[in-house]
Amino acid sequence: MALSWHEKASFAAWLRVMTAAEDFCTTPPFEVRQSAEQRVPFVFNSPHSGRHYPERFLAMSRLDRDAIRRSEDCYVEELFGGVVGLGAPILAANFPRAYLDVNREPWELDPRMFVEPVPSFANIRSARVAGGLGTIPKLVGEGLDIYAGRLPLFEGMDRIETVYKPYHATLKRLLVHTQAQFGYAVLIDCHSMPASVRTGENGVRPDFIVGDRFGTSASRTLTHAAIGLLSAMGYAVAHNKPYAGGFITEHYGRPVRNLHALQIEINRGLYMDERSFQRTSGFDALADDLRRFCADLMSIPDGDIRDLPLAAE
Repeated sequence: MALSWHEKASFAAWLRVMTAAEDFCTTPPFEVRQSAEQRVPFVFNSPHSGRHYPERFLAMSRLDRDAIRRSEDCYVEELFGGVVGLGAPILAANFPRAYLDVNREPWELDPRMFVEPVPSFANIRSARVAGGLGTIPKLVGEGLDIYAGRLPLFEGMDRIETVYKPYHATLKRLLVHTQAQFGYAVLIDCHSMPASVRTGENGVRPDFIVGDRFGTSASRTLTHAAIGLLSAMGYAVAHNKPYAGGFITEHYGRPVRNLHALQIEINRGLYMDERSFQRTSGFDALADDLRRFCADLMSIPDGDIRDLPLAAE
């Protein structure tokens, strides 16, 4: 049914008044899942698996409810959910990646997306901004525009202040607490990738990609152990290509300070139908394998991670 002029005006005013805080007034923007006691120096993070799409955000978008999910790392926080029982916390986003990308610098903004000029301190020239994948994404999936027009600058700033900054404050607190308790901390940044991804000259389809920012974000022992464990399970594993790790891996991975960060990408074809977004029969088996993989990775002796030669920052 068509809206009257008065209804359209009221709806437009509602969009302007509502903020990111109201978008997540019933569902928190993110949550930490953990057992009563942290028993291992590992912290897991799932920044792109959120699937709470605020109605206000959907009203802004030109995409339908399925198309807007094309960038979502579906169910990754569930696949890694077994780490809680192993004594490690996992930080999981509920906000969707299309709404806000916390795996970016806080101010990677595309000035073409906003009505007003962006702040002078914004990074407007990064490769990610150029590709439409800044902190406030312009595109999802295979180059689909999220918005029909420009956004008020306040909209982007509000999401960063209300969701992005608290998210990173929480992640930092988890890592600081972990390092204080164990003497070092390991961050596993959990993602998924399209089944169409291919690597190498032969175009092999990897099941996993382990990224360590080309040796700068984690000890070699940790990286090689992750690759070896997954390979021993029969999975095809690539290293750094085409995904070496984003802002989170780069920002938090400081091996010389006993802070290690690995990014792990899972091929979605292993566990879901990318068209319907439904889990497939491989989901449970993969979740079991990931629990075993994480348990084995956590069993690496402390000294092997901390004391062997590290790549330079």
